[in-house]
Amino acid sequence: MKYSRPRRGSLAFSPRKRASSIIPRIRSWPDYDGEPKLLGFAGYKAGMTHVIMIDDRKNSPTYGEEIVVPVTVIECPPMKVMGIRVYKNSPYGLQIAGEVWTNELDEYLGRRLNLPKKTPDVDKLREIEDIAEVRVITYTQPYKITGVPKKVPDVMEQKVGGSDINAVLDYAIEKLGKEVRISEVFQEGALIDVIAITKGKGFQGPVKRWGVITLDAKHARSSKHRRVGTLGPWTPHRVRWTVPQAGQMGFHQRTEYNKRIIKIGENGEEVTPKGGFVHYGVIRSDYVLVSGSVPGPVKRLIRMRDAIRPPQKVVYEGINVLYISTSSKQGR
Repeated sequence: MKYSRPRRGSLAFSPRKRASSIIPRIRSWPDYDGEPKLLGFAGYKAGMTHVIMIDDRKNSPTYGEEIVVPVTVIECPPMKVMGIRVYKNSPYGLQIAGEVWTNELDEYLGRRLNLPKKTPDVDKLREIEDIAEVRVITYTQPYKITGVPKKVPDVMEQKVGGSDINAVLDYAIEKLGKEVRISEVFQEGALIDVIAITKGKGFQGPVKRWGVITLDAKHARSSKHRRVGTLGPWTPHRVRWTVPQAGQMGFHQRTEYNKRIIKIGENGEEVTPKGGFVHYGVIRSDYVLVSGSVPGPVKRLIRMRDAIRPPQKVVYEGINVLYISTSSKQGR
């Protein structure tokens, strides 16, 4: 009897090796034609709770009714702009045409970076012609929150979007050395993409890593039940990379598309449960509620950007949150 089935485990995420950095890398940015602003932001995952809101999806069967939505709480202290980087098009893609760095850094970052101490010369950026993109070098401020046991900032690059490239450059120059809050980047009800490093699970076998079935006594020798049935055919005379084998599982960079921002707030007491979030504590800075779950464990750095491929058929009216659960999450 011949049968077929989908393979165990997707090859789309191969090679399943550890991410090179705890800071996710964003390789693509969406097109944006509005007023100049940052297209991305970052925060730290605090935990999950749920909200009760009015369903504002016009094509939903529960439109206009109260629904319960699970949300992830991400604490987002203000980010600072430490540099401006200008790109030009080249036959090999984008190429750096010029950059300017600020000479005023926070204590925890200034001891690790050797930047020029002279006054930033932003006029040389305005002299560059045929600018393709403007990006800023930003860093987080984890020492302003209590949930993340670290003081060293995370440095990352954010694209500045806008219809007029000169206005975009002026906006970046204006923000050099200053703070940017999440309320300046995103709005409630907006769709975003979430990029993060998943939970690390270490070295795992093929059953847990790929989902292959365990072998019974007829098909396996004693104590050989958690292996693959075959490593492949005789030809070719090698083990192909498609064969499920043991190896690293977790700690991979993953992107989840079209997550909706339910709420952006400044008062952490509105969302902090009794006793604080498990393994995190109390929210003391700006925060954002994102629908659903996001990759990574608690305290993990989460990067957000404007949705690069938003759905075209879903119509939203507007966020109307009625209740945010602050019941204790201890022991769950």
